[in-house]
Amino acid sequence: MASGPLIYLDVDGPLIPFGLEPSRYPLFAPSPLEDENPLLGRLDPSHGARLKALPGELVWATTWLHDANDSLAPRLGLPRLPVLDWPEPSDTDEVDARIGLHWKTRPLLEHARGRPFAWVDDEISEIDRDWMSDHHAGQALLHRVDPQHGLTGADYRVVGEWLRESRHS
Repeated sequence: MASGPLIYLDVDGPLIPFGLEPSRYPLFAPSPLEDENPLLGRLDPSHGARLKALPGELVWATTWLHDANDSLAPRLGLPRLPVLDWPEPSDTDEVDARIGLHWKTRPLLEHARGRPFAWVDDEISEIDRDWMSDHHAGQALLHRVDPQHGLTGADYRVVGEWLRESRHS
């Protein structure tokens, strides 16, 4: 079993930016096919090499689920990645929503099973950070990405440095 840090990766926001006027986003080839999500054109293929260079195990942590491997991985030059399958909704979700805890937070913690991890998402809050620091025995970086710009060089530097340091702690 792998023991290095996990990298939980969201799609909408970090890899496919949104929130600005659509004309402000560059489009990348190949153009989405008629039956594909039209926002795939915003997916910068250079993210693939940058993600592969991160020192950790990439895991899709997105509502795209297994479609991320079918639609995104080939465009990014990534192999098929593990996918975090989300649990069915429960009463706990309602309680978490009332306190502002993101619905992904508990499942990520359960999946990590004590391993160090970086979670890259556009919806992370201080409530998630506080909750994770109280409930996760391992190291964790909860890195919020600005969804209007997606992952930037600065984001890759922060996450990469944290992952390298976590391997030596």
